[in-house]
Amino acid sequence: MKALVAAAYGPVEQLCVHDVPDPSPGPGQVLVRVQAAALNPIDVKLVTGELRAMFPVTHPFVPGVDATGVVAAVGEGVTRFAAGDEVIAYAGAASGTIAEYALVGEGPELVHRPRALSPVHAAALPMAAMTAHCVLGAAGLEPGDRVLVIGATGGVGALVVQQAAELGVRVLATAAPADRAYIRALGAHETIDHTALDTVSAARRLHPDGLDVVVDLINAGTALVPTAGLVRPGGRLVSTLYGPAEVEGVTPVYVRMDALIGDLPRQAERAAAGRLSIEVAATYPFDKAPQAMRDLAEGRHTRGKIVITF
Repeated sequence: MKALVAAAYGPVEQLCVHDVPDPSPGPGQVLVRVQAAALNPIDVKLVTGELRAMFPVTHPFVPGVDATGVVAAVGEGVTRFAAGDEVIAYAGAASGTIAEYALVGEGPELVHRPRALSPVHAAALPMAAMTAHCVLGAAGLEPGDRVLVIGATGGVGALVVQQAAELGVRVLATAAPADRAYIRALGAHETIDHTALDTVSAARRLHPDGLDVVVDLINAGTALVPTAGLVRPGGRLVSTLYGPAEVEGVTPVYVRMDALIGDLPRQAERAAAGRLSIEVAATYPFDKAPQAMRDLAEGRHTRGKIVITF
């Protein structure tokens, strides 16, 4: 089969579409013929080796964690899926989805695709939706709370904004001028133009007594220190990246996507019913996958997800 391949750790410019051995499902595994695969920031970090200490990969490496497609074969012990089933999959770092076929374990990261959800939008769902669900669980938002979402127009951020607004939370979101109407349509009550203003200073002017929750999907390490200063006493700072155990008297909650609690079946049903908006910034045919990865790495699409179609 053909796949997008990295020969070693290095820049995304090395990526090429090559022939690789056809995968075969082992016990508990499902082989999916990929129809569409979405890109995530973690794909770039796995290729470059930025995450090699936490998530080492074997080369040649096929990136991609999200996909939708049709079950081609199932391994021993698989009971929930059969050949021909249309599915949504989160494959994890070990089995790349930017390929004609991908292996996925039979578990909470593999669900049947609702017919009302297109393959392209379904592919953009798994990691972002499950991460957003985990973020919201860690945030513990209550009606009437005030939350700032930094990185609001990305795949995870847009889903956090929508669901926080549904809970009756007042949402302050970062958005460039071109994205202001979009993010407000998702439920944000206030926006900060992070391209022209310092986000922390602007948020402090709008909410001088602090915010109940700050969800920071952009900053990591010491860059979280200014963000923490926006949290009111007793409030919460939630991050999907990494940083110190305590920042400015605030104990951050660092969230990793966990498929066991990410509730992908419910997220897929909500998206199919139109209750969860999935933004796709751009689609690329499979033969243009190297360019798609370069565009992701260079930040050319800051709103929604990039999807590869097969």
